[in-house]
Amino acid sequence: MTSQNNKSGLAAMTLAAVGIVYGDIGTSPLYTLKTIFDPTHGLALTTPNLLGIVSLIFWGLTLIVSLKYVTLVLRADNRGEGGIMALMALALNSVTRSSRWHYPLMVIGVFGATMFYGDSVITPAISVLGAIEGLEVATPALSHYVVPLAVVVLVGLYSLQRHGTAGIGRWFGPVMIVWFAALAIMGVINIAKAPVILQALNPLHAARFVMENQFIAFVALGAVVLALTGAEALYADMGHFGKKPIRVAWFMIVFPALALNYLGQGGLLITDPTAVENPFFHQLGTWSVYPLVVLSTMAAVIASQATISGTYSMTKQAIMLGLLPRMRILHTSESEIGQIYIPAVTWIQLAVVLIAVIGFGSSDRLAGAYGIAVTATMLATTLLTFFVTRYRWKLPLVVCLGATGFFMLMDIALFSASTLKLLHGGWFPLLLGAILLTGMLTWKRGRELVFENLEAHAIPLDAFLSSLFVGPPTRVPGTAMFLRGESDGVPHALLHNLSHNKVLHERVVFLTVHIREEPWVAPAEQAQVVELGHNCFQLNVHYGFKDEPDIPGIMRQCAALGLPFEMMETSFFIARQTVISTPGRGMAPWREHLFATMSRNARAAADYYQIPPNRVIELGTQVEI
Repeated sequence: MTSQNNKSGLAAMTLAAVGIVYGDIGTSPLYTLKTIFDPTHGLALTTPNLLGIVSLIFWGLTLIVSLKYVTLVLRADNRGEGGIMALMALALNSVTRSSRWHYPLMVIGVFGATMFYGDSVITPAISVLGAIEGLEVATPALSHYVVPLAVVVLVGLYSLQRHGTAGIGRWFGPVMIVWFAALAIMGVINIAKAPVILQALNPLHAARFVMENQFIAFVALGAVVLALTGAEALYADMGHFGKKPIRVAWFMIVFPALALNYLGQGGLLITDPTAVENPFFHQLGTWSVYPLVVLSTMAAVIASQATISGTYSMTKQAIMLGLLPRMRILHTSESEIGQIYIPAVTWIQLAVVLIAVIGFGSSDRLAGAYGIAVTATMLATTLLTFFVTRYRWKLPLVVCLGATGFFMLMDIALFSASTLKLLHGGWFPLLLGAILLTGMLTWKRGRELVFENLEAHAIPLDAFLSSLFVGPPTRVPGTAMFLRGESDGVPHALLHNLSHNKVLHERVVFLTVHIREEPWVAPAEQAQVVELGHNCFQLNVHYGFKDEPDIPGIMRQCAALGLPFEMMETSFFIARQTVISTPGRGMAPWREHLFATMSRNARAAADYYQIPPNRVIELGTQVEI
């Protein structure tokens, strides 16, 4: 019975993984071969070239997705969690803070994360455009409606985000199963018409194509990478589904369907070279175009939803790791903690996606931008994986270089080929990445400068309490909780309260939140109480970067630690920091002003930690950086 339950559970998780994890890579057949044989690339549509290109795609899926991600990178989990942020945290934990590698590893991780943001902008744009472009195949007169229809679909998709995906999410898996089945069936039909395409399974055709075409092959490689988009998603979603369902879904459903469809499109182009304008929608003839447009649009929406949800998850992790200011995060499901909605991210992302759709206008033009975003994230993942295998797993250097060196060479080759499109769209994700990288590193450095300033002027808490109770102030009923940084000394809010009100509550609690570089902290380990004497306590709260901050929940846990709370008798004193830029100190003036602006617009600490607003007293304080 248990074995049967395990099998049914695995089947359900595998179905869910097909729907959410593989939407991105699953929609790549819409535009990959069309882009590779775009006339501007100068690649002749001949049988040897087709065999070489399809062979490159097949072995790229085999080596990079199957071997690198599904086999190797999925092993580098951070307590079950995956993704570039979790991998960065794992790599940072592998070296000491004083290590020369600590800051470079953080920059690599943040850069990879910013490229993921670029990917999450381009995926909705290119997938939806690629799907709706099928209308041009049916009737060229409809070509003028492609961009407006794409805009309508995307605006509708983003408008639904505040309602969550709980209602429609259960349809993702079945729809994508139909999609992959359609890919496989179309592939088999066209392979049967041109069996010679099966020769592409021989890697010698890929090698021969590269050697004979050289520079043109190098250019084509920048488009071949489009077949690999979404590989990072299967790693990022590991925490939601686990390794086994992701692996089963890939090897049993996704990989076979993709391989058959690419072989089928190659076979189609051998028998009908005129289909090169859009091979995907020519696979079954004119009768199938409209049904395929509908099905591919549904698949594109699902692929877009997966990247939008991934962006929310990535943003939450970045906030917890101190790389972004606090934002308003809403939960859209009472049962699934991972289903969140971040309004600010939603509308900023939609604006950038619409700029991409309207500005580029077609999936062909967006393809150059897509390649750079994908390959840059892949390269960052490989670099971080090396440090995990070497310093975390303590494997011999030769083994680490052997495990990651081969993939690093492949990633460098793919990234280099993608950079040829720098002036034809490649600048777009790099510009987005540069803006985000600047913002993240500025926020991180600004928080460090604030911390250093507070630490330099901090009054040691123990010494202060000893002197305070030599002639104690008047104690009033109730509990006062003061938020306090890790090494802040006496909270400014306490000093202001004593200075202005001349009283102290009968019980005083100092609350310090610690964020660990790991995804989860067990509830039993989250709260620690230290008695300081005179009915004063230090409450240390430990969260992982994927935990949900919930101070009222922590207060309920404290009853078992001998520190019970009554919310209506507890007041929270929080210092609202106003950052002031000081010339000649800290960062460059423009970065200090940027940090001050971000700080002013950050979500209030009380709101972020879910503290009831009617129990909060905010006191202002100025901090120079």
